[in-house]
Amino acid sequence: MARLIAVNVGMPQDVPWRGRTTHTGIWKRPVTGPRMVRRLNVEGDGQGDLEGHGGPNRAVLVYQLASYRYWQKHFDRNDFVHGQFGENFTVEGLADDEVCIGDQYRIGAALFEVTQPRVTCYRVGLRLNEPQMPALLVAHGRPGFYFRVLAEGPVEAGDEIIKVRTGPEAMTVREIDELLYKSAHPRAQLERALRIPSLSPGWQDSMRSLLEDAETPGGGNSGLTGMPGQSPPAWPGFRPLGVSTITAESRSVFSLTLQAQDSSPLPPALPGQFVTVRMQPDPDGPPVIRSYSLSGQPGADTYRISVKQEPDGAGSTYLHQHVELHDTLDVAAPRGTFVLQDTAGPVVLVSAGVGVTPVLAMLHHLAATNDPRPVWWIHGARDGTEHPFMQEARSLLDELPAAHCHIAYSKPRDTDVLGVSYHSIGRVSLDLLKSLNVPADGDTYICGPTKFMDALTAALTAAGRAPAHIHTEAFGSTGAINPGIVPTDTPSPHPPTAPPGPPTGFTVTFTRSNLTVPWTTGYGTLLDLAELCDVPVRWSCRSGVCHTCETSLVSGTVDYTLDLIDPPPDTSVLICCAQPGADIVLDL
Repeated sequence: MARLIAVNVGMPQDVPWRGRTTHTGIWKRPVTGPRMVRRLNVEGDGQGDLEGHGGPNRAVLVYQLASYRYWQKHFDRNDFVHGQFGENFTVEGLADDEVCIGDQYRIGAALFEVTQPRVTCYRVGLRLNEPQMPALLVAHGRPGFYFRVLAEGPVEAGDEIIKVRTGPEAMTVREIDELLYKSAHPRAQLERALRIPSLSPGWQDSMRSLLEDAETPGGGNSGLTGMPGQSPPAWPGFRPLGVSTITAESRSVFSLTLQAQDSSPLPPALPGQFVTVRMQPDPDGPPVIRSYSLSGQPGADTYRISVKQEPDGAGSTYLHQHVELHDTLDVAAPRGTFVLQDTAGPVVLVSAGVGVTPVLAMLHHLAATNDPRPVWWIHGARDGTEHPFMQEARSLLDELPAAHCHIAYSKPRDTDVLGVSYHSIGRVSLDLLKSLNVPADGDTYICGPTKFMDALTAALTAAGRAPAHIHTEAFGSTGAINPGIVPTDTPSPHPPTAPPGPPTGFTVTFTRSNLTVPWTTGYGTLLDLAELCDVPVRWSCRSGVCHTCETSLVSGTVDYTLDLIDPPPDTSVLICCAQPGADIVLDL
C-alpha cells in the first residue's frame, strides 16, 4: 500500500555557494499535522526559482523512500532526513518505473495528477553536498516527479495514497525522463509521449523539438538545447581563405570577399550564419579571433563578410588597415542558429547599423528563390553615409513579389532626401512597426546593437508576439543563465587575477568576449574558468545532463571529467564538465 510518509515545506532562503549567493527553496523540512495543498504549492512552502520550479504543473514534488535507501547505500551515508531531496511529499511506494504521466492519486482530501519528472538542477546537489547528483538522478533512473493539484484539500503524514486513474499511454516517469535526457529518442516513443495531454507544456515542447529533429544525424539534443538540429560545420577548425575583393559599403563598414585558395566553390552557408576569423596582429602575442556575419548570397562560391570599423576594435582595425587583396585569413566554417526559417507566414527583417549583415543574406536567399511570402525590410541608420547596402537591398526587394521597405534615419543630413533615401526620422521601434501595419504573425528577425534588440524583443513580446517567432543575433556575449544566483554587478570579461596551478601550454579563447586565456591545471572546468573571467555563461545542472551550458566548439578538442549521459555533437562542448585537450576556441 502506498502511503504519504512526510509532508515537507520550506520557504526560499539565500545560501552562500561558491563565493556567490543562491536563492533557493531546496531546504524542505517535515511538518506535523494536516497541511492544506493549494493549486500552486503546499501551505508554508515556496520555490526560489519559478522559471525552473513551481507553478501549477510543478506544484508538489514527490520522492520515494526506496530511492532514499538506494542513495544511502550508494553514497554510504546515513544522515538523510525527510525533505533531503527537496521534495514536498516523501512517499512509500510510487516508484519512478511504475508511476505513469497522467496517473491520478487521492491523498487525504486532495486529488493529484502526475505531470513530469523532476527538473535537473544543481540545487539538489547543493543540498546533498553531492555536486554530480543531478546527473546521477537521471543515470540511475530515480528522478522523482511532480504533481498537479486537481482538487485542493488537506493532507497529512500517514495518509493512504489511492490510485484513481492510469494515465493515457501508460508511460512511466522513468521512460519520459530517459526519453529526454538520454541519447535514444525513438520516433514512436516521442509520438506516444505527445499523446499524453497531462504532460506539462515544457516537456511537450521538448518532445516536439526532438520529434522534428528525429531524422537529423548528429544534430544534438534539441529537446534540451531548444535549438533545431543542424548538420556539422563544413570543415573542422580553421582553413586559409584568400581575400579576393575589398569594398567600402559606407563610411564605417567595409566588405571582404573570401575564396578557397584553389578557387573551388566554398560549402554553402545558411542565410544568417557567421564565420569566425583568426588574425595575428602581433606575431608575439595571442591571436585575435572575431566572428562576422555572412552578408552575401547563400550558396555563392565565395563568402562575403562585412565589418564595421570600430575605433578601438583590434579585429576590425587589423582587417581595415593591414589586410590587402590576395592575403589569406584563417576562417572557421559557417555556424549559427540565427537562420531563416522555412515557415508559411510573412518574413519581417529588422536591423540597425551593421546588424543589417545577416538579414541581408536572408534577403538574398528570399530574392534568389523568388519567395512568395510577404517580406518586410525595416532598417535604421544614422544617415546616408552610415547606410550600407542601400542599393543592393533595394534591388533585391524589387525582385520579390510581395516586398515592403522602410528606412529610418535618426539624424539625416541635408543631402538625404526624405522619401528617396529614407522614409522617416527616428529610430526603429515597436511604434514604428505598428504604424506600418507590420503583420503580427510570421517570423521576425532582429539584428543590431544589444540594447536595440533587447528593447524591441521585449516590446514585441509584451505586445503579444510569440517569443518562438522572434529571432535575434547578438554580436557580443549572449545573456547569462545562472538560475537562482542573486544578481550582482559584474565587470566586463577579463583575464583571471590569479591563475592556479602550472600552465599546460593550452589556450582558451572566448570569441564573443574577445578574450584568450592560458589554461592551467587548477582551473577545474571551462565553466569555472569562464566564471573566473566574468564571461557570461549559461548553466543549470553543472553535471553534464541538462545541456544548458552547451557551447559551439569552433576549434580544438576537449576532455570530459565525467561520463556523459548524452554527449553533445563533436562541434559542441558541455563546458560544465570539460577541460581543453588542445588550444580551443569557444563561441562564448
